[in-house]
Amino acid sequence: MLPTSTLSSSAAPGSNSKPPHSHLELLELYRQMVLIRLFEEKCEELYQKGKIGGFMHLYIGQEAVGVGAVAARQPQDSVITGYRDHGIALAAGMTARVAMAEMLGRVTGCSKGKGGSMHLADINLKFWGGHAIVGAQIALAAGLAWADKFQRRDAATLCFFGDGATNISYFHEALNLAAVWQLPVVFICENNKYGMWTPIEKVSAVTEIRRKASAYAIPSDVADGMDLLDVRAKTAAALEHCRAGHGPYFLEVITYRFRGHSMGDQRAYRTPDEIRKWQAEDPIGKFEKVLLDAGVAPADIDKVDDDVKAVMADAVAFAEASPFPDDSEIWTNIYIEP
Repeated sequence: MLPTSTLSSSAAPGSNSKPPHSHLELLELYRQMVLIRLFEEKCEELYQKGKIGGFMHLYIGQEAVGVGAVAARQPQDSVITGYRDHGIALAAGMTARVAMAEMLGRVTGCSKGKGGSMHLADINLKFWGGHAIVGAQIALAAGLAWADKFQRRDAATLCFFGDGATNISYFHEALNLAAVWQLPVVFICENNKYGMWTPIEKVSAVTEIRRKASAYAIPSDVADGMDLLDVRAKTAAALEHCRAGHGPYFLEVITYRFRGHSMGDQRAYRTPDEIRKWQAEDPIGKFEKVLLDAGVAPADIDKVDDDVKAVMADAVAFAEASPFPDDSEIWTNIYIEP
């Protein structure tokens, strides 16, 4: 088990969602969350050392959202998100090696080192990014879902975005057309309580974000974003709704980021009591309790922790040993040949 300075293993167990039948599946979900946590902590360290440049937005605290939701999808389903994308990329199947190489701007990264933190993507995984423009992925998700419906594919799209993105035009335009055209897309709002450093109640007349979906006659639900099994179950139900031909679904997931909005944000606007309250709900610590209650041996959990630490050490070594892109790469991958 990871140290309590990193995880809160004393947190209360999760929701009443039925756990997966297999201990192996439980451990795999746990492994994915721990991988995201350690990946993000390593990125934070490398950023402070000047080895990662540009803007960077960490997913620490929100791991249960990405892992739980993506675990509910089928292989043909698409995933798209905003710039807080490292965790979603890893949950979608990107290797730590490839993701870390991209973070360090190396040619072995998913975008040949030219995308960086906010532009992780891999179309072979049906993970379409990583988008730096706030809310742009919401409109793109509607387009992905429209293509699936037009080509009569049994597929849906999972679209992740923050609460702040619900106040701009992309959100409203995309939800309206998704409802009009009955598109198979699950809109997942990761409501982490702040748009950058602004509390949601100061910028949104509606603080229960799922209520915004009702303006477009889109059914909705709310999930506990610190409870992986609750997120997984409610995402699965939303995907079933889409596959049945009933159009889009909106899922508001209540979560919390333990770090600032980006690396320059020192969280001065948050109270110590608020931070302690949410740290007690650490999603990895809560899920560790689920594993123990399900009969998973502590030694098996410790082994996962050790394995992930080894994976991360390998990923950093691989990235640092990889070359930077050649100067000629600045002209490649700009346009697609007809």
